[in-house]
Amino acid sequence: MKGNEALAEAAIRAGCKCFFGYPITPQTELAAYMAKRMHKAGGVFLQAESEIAAINMVLGAASTGVRAMTSSSSPGISLKSEGVSYIAGSDLPAVIINVERGGPGLGGIQPSQADYWQATKALGHGDFQLLVYAPASVQEMVDYVVKAFDRADKYRMPAMILADGLLGQMMEPVTFPEINPNAYDKSGWAANGHKMQREHHIINSLYLKPDELENSILDRYKRYEIIKETETEAELYLTEDCDVLVCAFGATARVAKSAVNDARAQGIKAGLFRPKTLWPFPVKEINEAAKSAKKLLSVEMSMGQMIEDIKLAINCSKPVEFYGRTGGVIPTPAEVLDQIKKIGGAL
Repeated sequence: MKGNEALAEAAIRAGCKCFFGYPITPQTELAAYMAKRMHKAGGVFLQAESEIAAINMVLGAASTGVRAMTSSSSPGISLKSEGVSYIAGSDLPAVIINVERGGPGLGGIQPSQADYWQATKALGHGDFQLLVYAPASVQEMVDYVVKAFDRADKYRMPAMILADGLLGQMMEPVTFPEINPNAYDKSGWAANGHKMQREHHIINSLYLKPDELENSILDRYKRYEIIKETETEAELYLTEDCDVLVCAFGATARVAKSAVNDARAQGIKAGLFRPKTLWPFPVKEINEAAKSAKKLLSVEMSMGQMIEDIKLAINCSKPVEFYGRTGGVIPTPAEVLDQIKKIGGAL
């Protein structure tokens, strides 16, 4: 199944009832699949007049307590950023899919990972975070869509699947798990009509009194601390004795794993650290993976964005090198192996 279509089917099976989007390559198949399937599944599909309209429709639907989702690709996500900030400020659950392409600006339509900063640090104004998942296969795209809806409801916050054009267009075998969506009690906040049987629920992100706004942010950040303790995920591969720890996420991690295997075959002790959650970043897991490493290598489809989180996570205790391709160019295993050899040979 194609990655974009698997994302859509997983969302429907996870209980998504409202999808609002706007076509943009390389995620358009996702919206097209939703257009065909949502009404048969008892949900609502609407192609909005713009990305800005779509994300604000998500805000409206999410405020009623239903599971709502939008999807786009990099420039489209930039347009949605104001609405994402409003959703976070309103403490609403929603799922946002970003099938990344090259940028900045209109960039190109080839795969990219240059939205790392946008997803983990800057998707809209104000103090807030998104849960950010980085799948590396079509199967993981399915699994993390289900989890994103669940965690978004649990913590009342937006969650993002940060994929890229390679994963979106890739076809792989996929199994859809038996899904029984967790039923979180939304009766205390959802603005879904009450026939005058309870007090009004008001969904709002506007606080004109500074102390009230500060208190709302402090409450939100208490939740973030719990999330940082409980929701990090990472893959550690051949890290027990590694001299060189290669760090990569998403589709790039598959390239990096091939290079690690090739390096091992040539007698170089390389290992792989793959964060599955980009926010919260798996701090404990990378420090465990880097125990024996003398140097780290961050491999990305960008000019180097995750490398900053790597350095912060290990408190700059070891050298961290970088190798990346950008503009839609995918690094090859041979290129990554060359970098591992350079680092390994210098140890």
